Amino acid sequence: HVQLVESGGGSVQAGGSLKLSCAASDYTYSTYCLGWFRQAPGKELEGVAGVDSAGRKRYADSVKGRFTISKDNAKSTLYLQMNRLEPEDTAMYYCAAEPRIAWWTLLRDNEYRYWGQGTQVTVS
Repeated sequence: HVQLVESGGGSVQAGGSLKLSCAASDYTYSTYCLGWFRQAPGKELEGVAGVDSAGRKRYADSVKGRFTISKDNAKSTLYLQMNRLEPEDTAMYYCAAEPRIAWWTLLRDNEYRYWGQGTQVTVS
């Protein structure tokens, strides 16, 4: 059972940048598929970016070219670099992990069993 802890959220002006981190407790972290999701008030959970164990990545159309997902297996940490932030990016951001899922399902929240507690991002 992997535990995930997000950090790095905060308030930023439109056009600014933030980098989110998600630290994992499981030493087998490098074999997991990992994703970032977000939920704005009154809206459904949305897949933002995902990466599988082979390093293949997927992004939501709304963040392509602005957000970058990466991971450091040695540190068991997942990152989300967010540039050119927009007010529409305001949401609670969650990281998620699952040992093995299909690459094309990386942005589907129901594929993941393990979730962090979330970190708030506010863009004004």
